This record gives sequence, C-alpha cells and structure tokens, in this order.
Amino acid sequence: MTGNRVVTTRNRDFQQAKKAKMDEFYTSLSDIELELKHYSKHFNNKVVYCNCDDPRASNFFRYFSRNFERLGLKKLITTCYRSQDGERFGKNDSDQAVYLEYTGEKVGNSVPNVEEIGVKKLDGDGDFRSTESIELLKQADIVVTNPPFSLFSEYVSQLFEYGKKFVIIGNMNAVTYTSIFTLIQDNLMWYGPSIRSGDREFRVPDDYPITAAGSRIDDHGNKYIRVKGVRWFTNLDYPSRHEDLKLTKEYCPIANPTYANFDAIEVGKTLDIPKDYDGPMGVPITFLDKFNPDQFKILGSSKTLSRPMSQVADKGSYQAGGPRFYLANSDGTYRRMYERIVIQRK
Repeated sequence: MTGNRVVTTRNRDFQQAKKAKMDEFYTSLSDIELELKHYSKHFNNKVVYCNCDDPRASNFFRYFSRNFERLGLKKLITTCYRSQDGERFGKNDSDQAVYLEYTGEKVGNSVPNVEEIGVKKLDGDGDFRSTESIELLKQADIVVTNPPFSLFSEYVSQLFEYGKKFVIIGNMNAVTYTSIFTLIQDNLMWYGPSIRSGDREFRVPDDYPITAAGSRIDDHGNKYIRVKGVRWFTNLDYPSRHEDLKLTKEYCPIANPTYANFDAIEVGKTLDIPKDYDGPMGVPITFLDKFNPDQFKILGSSKTLSRPMSQVADKGSYQAGGPRFYLANSDGTYRRMYERIVIQRK
C-alpha cells in the first residue's frame, strides 16, 4: 500500500501472503475470458507461453486449449513451479515441476485432457528464471499468466529482456515501483481494459490462511480469497486504449492548488481533470485506468519529481517521509499527499 493508507481487513491475507511469497493465486476463467477477448487478433499463428501455470489446475491452460483453433494458435506451452503443484492442490508428486506443449490435436471434436496431451517433467524446479524455463520462453511470442506478485518487477524485467509480448495480472501498486513506472511512462506497458476497480477472487492452495472478510471455502473444500487493486498489464494494443477521457470540469485555483514542492496543480480525482488547463497536473495512480497516450503524456511521479520539503519549509511544519507532494494548509503547515502521477495534455 502507499503512504499512510491503512491496509484493509480484506486485503490483509494478501499482504501476509506476499511477505511469505505465497504467490499461488489461480485466476478465474471468467476474468481470463473478459480480458483476452480484447486481443484475439494478436494470437493468430503465435506461440503462447503460460510459465506460472500447472496445466492440471490452470484456467489459462483451459482457455487456450479450448480456444486454440478460434485464435489460430501455433502452440501452447505451460510450465509450473514445483510448489504450485502436488499435494497443495490434492495431487501427487508435489516436488516435481512439469510442463506441457499442445499443438492443437483433438480427440474427435474435443480437446484432449492433460494426461492425453502428455505432462512432462522438468529437471529443475520450474522457476521462471531457470534455464529450462528461459529456453521455453525463447520459443514464445506472447506470455499470458498470473506471475508471482512478490516477484512482479523481476518477472516483467525478464519479459522485456527477451522482447516478449504479454498479458499478465498483478497488483496496481506495482506502478509505484520505479522499474514498472518507467515502462508505463515510456508507453511500453499499460493496463488491460477489463478490470478498472473492485477486487477479484483467486483460488489458493489448501494450506493457505484465510481469515479476512470475503474469503470462502466452496462445497468441494477449495479455498478462495479476494484481492483488491488487481489489474491486467500488457504491451498488446487494443482500441479502447485510444478513447479520449471526456473532461467537464474547469480549472479552479481553490479546487486545484499548486504543490509546495513542485510546480503542478493537484487533481484529486481523474474525472476532475480540468478541460482548460494545459500545465502539469498531479493525479491519482487510478488515472492509469483511463490513460490515453494520444491525449496525455506522463511527465513523472511525485516520487521522481518532488523537491525535498526541507528545501521548502521549516522542520516540524510537515510530515516527514519519502518523496511526495505537499499542499499548504491555512495555518502554515503542509499536508502530505498520496502518490501522484504527473500528466500534461498533449
């Protein structure tokens, strides 16, 4: 979480799991379908790699195997880290990492099951950074998966190192990481269109702790948690990304004060961006849900652009902390803002 925002009860399990690197979140088929329908044209004659997905439990495998012909895929490859397999989901061989390659063969008119396609053992642990996994990655045109949230920056870095297209799911707070924000600022990565707000439900292993509101166990004993702030990240283009944000508000110096430590105005909500202001504006990170690169440019963030308050105000008149923007109060003190993205109209 950013700033002094209190971690909600519903998100507490996720934060604890992240610290423990318990990243075995299985994405629902409906969420996959809602997102991937926007990219159908990109998949024709392509090799798709799902490199964090046990084919025996993954809805990514189910989606691509069932839609193999419709999408015109060339090949589907899935691999899983060994701790994502086995007894934690009621299977055997819990210490064995596996992979699968599917090229579209059918049994009659049906997609064969995983055993008929053939699950193969990996020599190593199936980590996406392993030599075996990287060799499979090199074959891929597009990577689609739910990577480990705790390793998100490292995972994305690898995708760019090998020049891959991707559609992956992660937490929106990842945009506050310098490495991720730079990619978004340079228009090399952006949010997908299907998730804009709210939380999402993920299936988790049997030994996963669930205590927060919104967690549940279904009739078959499967555990689920809800995670706030989830977004799809991609570098595949789609038409709605280029739709202009409709602006109705007018600039008001009182409603849009200038920051004490950077020459930009404060805009508390994306829909309050003034239609008649052409200078730099600080907006919440949720602005990225509506970001059209043809309408706005991203100049930076409060983390990268703010001056130290020690150069602006007396000690004790502001709350100390990492780089952030501050606004002046009427009593000579300054209030610290949440993370802001600085944009400007093109």
